[in-house]
Amino acid sequence: MTRIEPAPRRFVRSDIIVIGGSVLLIVAAGLTRFLGGGAIVAFICSGLAVALLAALVGRSVEQLGDRFGAGATGVLQSALGNLPELFIALFALKAGLVMVVQAALIGSILANLLLVMGLCFTVGGLRHGHQNIDSQRARATTVLMLLAVAAMLVPSLATYVHAPAAPHEDTLSLVVAVILLVLFAVTLPASLKSKPSGDAAEQHEPPRWSLPLALTLLAAAAIAAAFVSEWFVHALEPAMRALHISDAFAGLVIIAIAGNAVENVVGIQLAAKNRSEYAFSVVINSPLQIALVLAPALVILSRLFGFTPLTLAFPPMLVASVAIAVLVIAFVTFDGESDWGEGVSLLALYAIIATAFWWG
Repeated sequence: MTRIEPAPRRFVRSDIIVIGGSVLLIVAAGLTRFLGGGAIVAFICSGLAVALLAALVGRSVEQLGDRFGAGATGVLQSALGNLPELFIALFALKAGLVMVVQAALIGSILANLLLVMGLCFTVGGLRHGHQNIDSQRARATTVLMLLAVAAMLVPSLATYVHAPAAPHEDTLSLVVAVILLVLFAVTLPASLKSKPSGDAAEQHEPPRWSLPLALTLLAAAAIAAAFVSEWFVHALEPAMRALHISDAFAGLVIIAIAGNAVENVVGIQLAAKNRSEYAFSVVINSPLQIALVLAPALVILSRLFGFTPLTLAFPPMLVASVAIAVLVIAFVTFDGESDWGEGVSLLALYAIIATAFWWG
């Protein structure tokens, strides 16, 4: 007798939670935005909606699977996963919240390198002991991360030391932004052609969603993220005043964590499954694209749209914090292994930096 295999499920429980939660929170955020309900409630609802929409974007890209190749899917996941952050930053610049945007850019890098990476190392280390992250792609990405952040910080250093370029920080920021975008374009083909690590290839699950469904949900999540981001920024200033939160802390911690939901979930899940090299690649690619694409794009777009101009001349504390984080990650990953002790150390450093920005 022929055994009939059950049809694959289109949605699993986690898919339903993400999609259903996104719809409910979008409705709640819209009601609090237009009908009232208090700044804090509106801020919380829209912030949670942004986080779930970021997760939905990441899940939709993940379900594109091997249709575009592993390398292309990884790049898409990192790039589109930063869409909510792009929208939030643009609306914040429109509102003149330059400090919030600068802190959010640095905060996103810190959140990925210290918070998410720390959680990945901790969860993976506690479940599997030492994990391997030694791959040619991981090393190349770490080096590129160092170079990208160093380039971002040059305008800041020129301002601090009162170099002749200091009075021209707008022009210098534009030039650096263009160079970083060119660097991204030059390195993109290698990323698209790269193959996943062995463990990722062996444990890769076939997509559950059809191509039209994945593209439809991706487009819907991206459009919804644009609206919810505007509601989030609208509630941001009143909520900061009500909760006595500084611009720096709001950008560095709250916006950064909300916008990095994709890496939080995906990276930790991969580390828990002992797919450490793949987890490291997913997490490190997001801050890399923030430095190479998101920050330069915002410098250019803020001028094209007539918003408050964004420059790459960051305050000293932001510069010091991201420099420390990148150097620590480079040293921690130098031996090609990770364990839970290194993960806890990264989490502790993130907590210290976040606390230092509580007062501004």
